Amino acid sequence: MKIAAHHDILAKGPFSLSAEWKRACADVEKAIHKTDWPHGSGKFTIYPESGKKRGHGNGVCPIKDPCIAQLKKLGWKTEDLPPIKGGILGTGDLDALFEFAGGYVGLEWETGNISSSHRAINKLLVTLRLGGIKGGFLVVPGAGLAGYLTDRIGNVGELKPYFPLWSSASVKDGALRIYEVEYDATSFDVPKIPKRTDGRALS
Repeated sequence: MKIAAHHDILAKGPFSLSAEWKRACADVEKAIHKTDWPHGSGKFTIYPESGKKRGHGNGVCPIKDPCIAQLKKLGWKTEDLPPIKGGILGTGDLDALFEFAGGYVGLEWETGNISSSHRAINKLLVTLRLGGIKGGFLVVPGAGLAGYLTDRIGNVGELKPYFPLWSSASVKDGALRIYEVEYDATSFDVPKIPKRTDGRALS
């Protein structure tokens, strides 16, 4: 999988310049590049069908599996939470968590709709403010990849108008980065990424 761009929403204080943050960024980038479809193929090839119509396009949930597996190999915890007062995060809300001597860094890979992306960013920002994490990542599809996935999947195009608002958050020392990811190739010879049914939502 390719990284089309990254967007530093917050980079404040000494942590954003620290070796721990640089290590976390390097780990996440390596894990994104390891993300492939079909799994085990070594590159991310998408079945090029629009997801605008019901039953068309590709699902989302299985995409993140190689990334999370790679982070686990690099020493990250998966499906874990930082200690934090106030119950801001619920069980299973962070896909991966990196612990270092001074705190935690959390990662979320977007598998829901655009509302889900806003919730993920808000949770990361609130947790940053409360000191539960020192840094956070959100991985979202770029415009090209999003067009072949479940309709209304969270994507960077719909999030960009809110970047200035999130950048103004009152965080004195912390970092928040959004990675925009894209496919390596398209082919009608690969299987579609399966969709999961949660009530009426297909992802």
